[in-house]
Amino acid sequence: MRLQFILSEIGIGLRRNLSMTISVILVTFVSLTFVGSAALLQSQIGKMKDDWYDKVEVSVFLCPRDSSEPTCAGGEVTEAQKADIRAALDAPEIAPFVQDIFFESKEEAFTAFQEQFGDQFWAAATTADDMNSSFRIKLADPEKYQVVADVVAGKQGVEEVQDQRRLFDQLFLVLNRATLLAGGLAAVMLLAAVLLITTTIRLSALSRRRETGIMRLVGASTLFIQLPFMLEGAIAATIGAAMAVGGLWLGVEYVVKEWLGSSLTWVPYVDSADVWAIAPILLAVAIGLAAVSSLVTLSRYTKV
Repeated sequence: MRLQFILSEIGIGLRRNLSMTISVILVTFVSLTFVGSAALLQSQIGKMKDDWYDKVEVSVFLCPRDSSEPTCAGGEVTEAQKADIRAALDAPEIAPFVQDIFFESKEEAFTAFQEQFGDQFWAAATTADDMNSSFRIKLADPEKYQVVADVVAGKQGVEEVQDQRRLFDQLFLVLNRATLLAGGLAAVMLLAAVLLITTTIRLSALSRRRETGIMRLVGASTLFIQLPFMLEGAIAATIGAAMAVGGLWLGVEYVVKEWLGSSLTWVPYVDSADVWAIAPILLAVAIGLAAVSSLVTLSRYTKV
């Protein structure tokens, strides 16, 4: 009988405040979508870092024939300078940081350039003599870039030392800022959800003041009086969370995997497993919001 009464009270409350309940569902849906998007974006950044950082190389570009760098004052790099640079990279104190070293000649660099930019009109004026020969260094630990760079930077015959990881860091910086933006919007929307849940529960409690008063007179406990109101907020928030999980799953499946995945195949993307991994967190956040909002509101409007 008690369970039947509680369920009937929940139904009455949801029907009386239908528009507010729908508002709670929608705001919770939007706010938790932002929360989930921020979590998925961080997961995406982690996947990209794990995949790309293991593949990055340090490129030691050697002097071409007409460089303005001080280390290239003698003109194009000589064989003796190449041997000196290679000896520095093969030194015993550097060897533990280096996994592999590959030398790319000007001709090989020009071939790679033609494969990548050969269809551009401006590439027709470029010749092999305009290219840099280089040492491409695969690091045992990408975090130890500076150790290797310090060994060759400033040597005669070296025009530039470039770490591909720095190029990726700029992209990750933009993505991290996007995560912060999504998190900020999520915080604002979560605050709106709390206020809406609080307002909905307050209106529901005020509309049933007579029933609450009778329950007080017959000795009903605080939990028995407050439970229907708490469950109303929890149900609305849970529906919103479920909609957010569904929206994120659709976004990952049809926007990320099918659309982006078909055009940028070399990027490791988040998948459905990542969505299901954060789904319990989103549901817990929704129920937590409803619980906090309910306790704050009901402590004032349904005191026994």
